[in-house]
Amino acid sequence: MRNLVILGGGYGGMRILEKLLDGQLPDDVNITLVDRNPYHCLKTEYYALAAGTISDQHIRVAFPEDTKLNVAYGEISSIDLEDKKVLLKDQDPIEYDDLVIGLGCEDKYHNVPGADTYTYSIQTIDKSRRTYQALNNLGTGSTVSIVGAGLSGVELASELIESRPDLKIKLFDRGDHILSAFPKRLSTYVESWFHKHNVDIVPNSNITKVEEMLLYNHDKAISSDVIVWTAGIQPNKVVRDMNIEKDKQGRAILTPQHFLPTDDSVFVVGDCASLSHAPSAQLAEGQAEQIVTVLLKKWAGEPLPESFPTIKLKGVLGSLGKKHGFGLVADRAITGRVARLLKSGILWMYKYHRG
Repeated sequence: MRNLVILGGGYGGMRILEKLLDGQLPDDVNITLVDRNPYHCLKTEYYALAAGTISDQHIRVAFPEDTKLNVAYGEISSIDLEDKKVLLKDQDPIEYDDLVIGLGCEDKYHNVPGADTYTYSIQTIDKSRRTYQALNNLGTGSTVSIVGAGLSGVELASELIESRPDLKIKLFDRGDHILSAFPKRLSTYVESWFHKHNVDIVPNSNITKVEEMLLYNHDKAISSDVIVWTAGIQPNKVVRDMNIEKDKQGRAILTPQHFLPTDDSVFVVGDCASLSHAPSAQLAEGQAEQIVTVLLKKWAGEPLPESFPTIKLKGVLGSLGKKHGFGLVADRAITGRVARLLKSGILWMYKYHRG
């Protein structure tokens, strides 16, 4: 039997499982999924978990059940490409014939002293739980500083205002305006919403150091009861430590078929892959579908596709609490209740109408 090992039950890993287990998996192939959690986590909703507006159960989705799927739980320490083994902490290695690496990303602290020690995170469900505890144990009038005003920072700030309107929230960003990746109209709309809800936006910031309950902006100390870091991501350490070709962000460089140039049995999906678009759940799912096509042809002994069409992204949606939102859909900017309803509908479809 051939063993396909998938590392990480994220958006890419889940899409590969759904496609292969829907009657396409050859009889001589089994799948082993390796994850530290016994469920798929909706990472796009971690901000709401941290803010306390949704429950933990709300963002969990069960892994598929199939006689040809084995789920192994553990912490991945490294990958032995030469011997085709996945090494786990305090467990026996798992051998593979084909491997899909979908381990996601981690916070990037840009060498800011103390940032990795004295800030909270929403990059994993465990870290989001800890952030929830820290934020919701604060007393009235406490100050929360959020570093980074991209999509994650903006959604966390807006959700926290709804959950804890008694807190003082500061949102720090390096640019002149928040949401620098979005059109000016959308950043202006969100800034106006924040001003109405008394969120203190600090533009042109430069965080030089973090200490316990102190954030240094341009070397000026700012007292903060909780500091949350949302100012950048990098690939999982397992991928960063691999002796493979990487781009400037540390992501694995791949062939058009999504495997390593030096090893056609190792695929990389999602945040760890060097792709033309910024990492997102949509991109990981689109890439996963192309990987399934390659795997099926490889197993059947057929020629592999020389290339694939560019993965088309439908857009990006962000929430401002439970009633307002913003986003780009088919390159069209939308704001207000319609944007929020669209995001809620997409989340509902993902959870309850998989595949």
